[in-house]
Amino acid sequence: MSIWTALSGLAYSHTYVDVNGIRTRTVQAGPAEGEHVVFLHGTSGHLEAFVRNLPAHAQHYRCHAIDMLGHGYTAKPDYPYEIPRYVEHLLGYLDVAGVDRAHLVGESLGGWVACWLASEYPERVASLQLLCMGGTKVNPTVMARLKMSTTAAVTQADRRLTRDRLRLLWAQWDEELGEDLTSVRYAIYHEPEFGKNLHNLLALQEVETRERNLLRPDRMARVAAPTLVVWGKANPFGEIPEATAIAEAIPGARLEIFPNTGHWPQHEQAERYNALSLSFLAEVVSQR
Repeated sequence: MSIWTALSGLAYSHTYVDVNGIRTRTVQAGPAEGEHVVFLHGTSGHLEAFVRNLPAHAQHYRCHAIDMLGHGYTAKPDYPYEIPRYVEHLLGYLDVAGVDRAHLVGESLGGWVACWLASEYPERVASLQLLCMGGTKVNPTVMARLKMSTTAAVTQADRRLTRDRLRLLWAQWDEELGEDLTSVRYAIYHEPEFGKNLHNLLALQEVETRERNLLRPDRMARVAAPTLVVWGKANPFGEIPEATAIAEAIPGARLEIFPNTGHWPQHEQAERYNALSLSFLAEVVSQR
């Protein structure tokens, strides 16, 4: 399977929109009248993280996958990318796309941004899915691993380093699609603007910066949206007690643990995740 075969049965648009002066890459699919589902990737990632999820979700919902601020092929303004900046960019995207209220699906950094937005702007969030969400702890060992592996892959013209960075996310490497994603990520990492602004993208891997951006329990307690927390049992960036603490901090949140799964549950266990997500979304919609 490749990215193209994963999307081969899907009618979608791949375009760029202006979000407050930031050229933002987006893929949109699904019925125009459907409720909006917005997919948000992790640190140094890009919208291709959801190629295994868009076709199933677009049968029922208007789907958006974006390259977040400073990521992928979205523009890279020269300032540190802290959570309020990501939230501002995401809100701007929702406004430009004409989305008053969205179901937010965030993986890792994307979950951090989605959860923060939900705590500040509850009227904009219909539901939350937090997939191996980061941002609740300061773990210098994990932060250093992410920072070093990303920096090596970006600064050295060695495709193997990009592959190694991607493999960190998976408990079980998918050779065919993994190599396709490696090619996409290698091209992104070696765009001149990406390397130039890498320090801005990795700002949250610095202890002092991360501290002031943490998702603390009092903030998570303000989340009013129905919330699904999904975690990989083999997640290399956070153990199950972290997931349990997140689910306990958010009122009414539901926790699902995927066995034999790393940091990309929506990708490694796509069939299982898609069924869970669609069931959760249908339940949220039916209870209004």
